[in-house]
Amino acid sequence: MTWVRRVPVLDWIRFGLLAAGVVFVLTGLLPAADAEAGLRRIAPLLVFLVAVIVLVELTKTAQVFDVVAARMAIAGRGRYGRLFLLCTAFASLTTIFLNLDTTAVLLTPVMLALAVRSGIAALPLAMTTVWLANTASLLLPVSNLTNLLAAKRVDLAPRDFAARMWAPQVVAIAVTMVALWFLYWRRGARGADAYEPPAPERVRDRVLCGAAAVACLGFVAGVLAGVPVEFAAGGAALALVLVFGVRDASALRPSLVPWRLLVFVTGLFLVVPVLVRFGLDAVMTALIGTDDGLGGALRASAVGAGLSNVINNLPAYTAGEPAVPLGHEDQLLALLIGTNVGPLVTPWASLATLLWFEWCRRFELTVPIGRFAAHGALLAAVALPASVAALVLL
Repeated sequence: MTWVRRVPVLDWIRFGLLAAGVVFVLTGLLPAADAEAGLRRIAPLLVFLVAVIVLVELTKTAQVFDVVAARMAIAGRGRYGRLFLLCTAFASLTTIFLNLDTTAVLLTPVMLALAVRSGIAALPLAMTTVWLANTASLLLPVSNLTNLLAAKRVDLAPRDFAARMWAPQVVAIAVTMVALWFLYWRRGARGADAYEPPAPERVRDRVLCGAAAVACLGFVAGVLAGVPVEFAAGGAALALVLVFGVRDASALRPSLVPWRLLVFVTGLFLVVPVLVRFGLDAVMTALIGTDDGLGGALRASAVGAGLSNVINNLPAYTAGEPAVPLGHEDQLLALLIGTNVGPLVTPWASLATLLWFEWCRRFELTVPIGRFAAHGALLAAVALPASVAALVLL
């Protein structure tokens, strides 16, 4: 049974979650009608998830991220202050427009490889990606899977969603930047005065690189124009797949499809409704309350953040959403902020953080868990109430 030992623990959890969901449906613990309604709800989300992952994986293969990262380091001219501003901007924009998992899965290895090539301190770069992957994921529905669910609940188009979330997003990023600088980037924390700028990245296929950049920009433009996210991502991914089919068909492999994420999300939406039916709903209602003012919003965000660090932010949001009364938009968006900005303490608090830890392990970068949790708790304790206050007051 050596193959059993080779299966990663996370895969056992994913398949176990899906198996439990199927059992719940077969035994009637989750009525078939409820299961069907839940799967219909997440179908566009799953289409978006597959399309955007394929898009960004091919974009990475086309070296777009490598080119941007190398030029960013060159533009920093060996000065950490300049590099800090460029890295935080790059990580924030990647998270906002291409999803937080893109930042964790694709930007993290690029940044860590860049650190090795240029002698740049690796931990500041790594912490920039993981923190901003979470805290910069508020502005658009595409920034986070939880945002897609919340946008549908409050019936907000991407522009309207951004109009509600711009203030908390600005605050969350600003607080994160301050924490990053003082905890990781300043001279006493990073341990180096300057770095050696790398040579420009050599692009293997300029046509592929240019096509990938255009496809990403087309996806962003489609989202901002109000095109449903699954169609915007699907169109951009399909266009890039066609270009790769002509230029480099070997890159079009089955592993591009994020089946692990599909299994996890599907299982989650079969299991959480059962937990809600058998008492979690009452617990969450009692914890969140019914106050739609600033106090209620802060309370909802704290519950979302706390539960995210216990069980993961996606199930935390899906468990908390039914407990928020209909029409309480501020309270619901505050819950969303809690599940986006709050998952900074435990390694399993968000899928992006789990994926980030895996990349750090592959690059042999030691991340002290105690320091990670303490600094994450400090950032969450400041960024969370400040972002919620910006939501309600502005």
